[in-house]
Amino acid sequence: MSITAAMVKELREKTGAGMMDCKAALKETDGDMEAAQDWLRTKGLAKAAKKADRVAAEGLVGVATDGPRAAVIELNSETDFVARNEAFQALIAGTAKAALGVGGDVDALAAAAFPGSDKTVGDEIKDAIATIGENMSLRRAAVLSVDKGAVASYVHGAIADGMGKIGVLVALESDGDAEQVSAFGRKIAMHVAATNPLSLDVDSLDPAVIDRERQIFSEQARESGKPENIIEKMVEGRLRKFYEEVTLVKQAFVIDPDNTVEQAIEAFAKDLGSPVKLTGFVRFALGEGIEKEETDFAAEVAAAAGS
Repeated sequence: MSITAAMVKELREKTGAGMMDCKAALKETDGDMEAAQDWLRTKGLAKAAKKADRVAAEGLVGVATDGPRAAVIELNSETDFVARNEAFQALIAGTAKAALGVGGDVDALAAAAFPGSDKTVGDEIKDAIATIGENMSLRRAAVLSVDKGAVASYVHGAIADGMGKIGVLVALESDGDAEQVSAFGRKIAMHVAATNPLSLDVDSLDPAVIDRERQIFSEQARESGKPENIIEKMVEGRLRKFYEEVTLVKQAFVIDPDNTVEQAIEAFAKDLGSPVKLTGFVRFALGEGIEKEETDFAAEVAAAAGS
């Protein structure tokens, strides 16, 4: 397969590796972009590419809580100016509140009644598009709930109450004082906003992710020339470190780095006088996973001016 300059440029932007290394990686993998990223990682020439590094999308993430239940939604717009619009912010707040009653299904949410209106959420969004003059899209929603305890929330980069660039929900089950549980849950939510864990624990980590890391670690270890029995131990050791980096309960708690999140929960439960169980979390970062075409703003202005 012919390796083009555009392919080399794309791989370089995704990995930060040198141009010649990117070209070699693409040749070795017959132009397969993902395989080329893995090849570079195996050679120690690049870190795992993160989709969030390539993201560019506007709008807001909004959260709403109601006792042991909370919702988070993402509503996208074309420009970041819209996020400052009071009408758009009211749309975010109402949509998040509506999600509390219908759950995380976007179609069901769009068809749900908008709070304080005789219209649906979908109709309110259509009206906002016509009024504000920008295309908008209700991208996703999620709801967490517990029978006893609290679902805490945290918004990072908040520009108004309950809305900003990153929204996090954390569900904690406990018979203890709900306010104390909620306050502690907010600390974990802040941790999640900062570290972006892939899963709650090792058991809930995508097996495909584990297999991919195991394969990369194995190739790296084999290049050291060590015997297979040593390689196996090296791989398991690296996987344990990987789990500590990407699973929430095994991560070092950002508020108390000497303890893991798991240990911090145990200590809190002891002080609370009641067992506490972390049952789930959700983290929405604005525009996460969406690739937006880059434009030359100066060229657009020049073209609009007829020059």
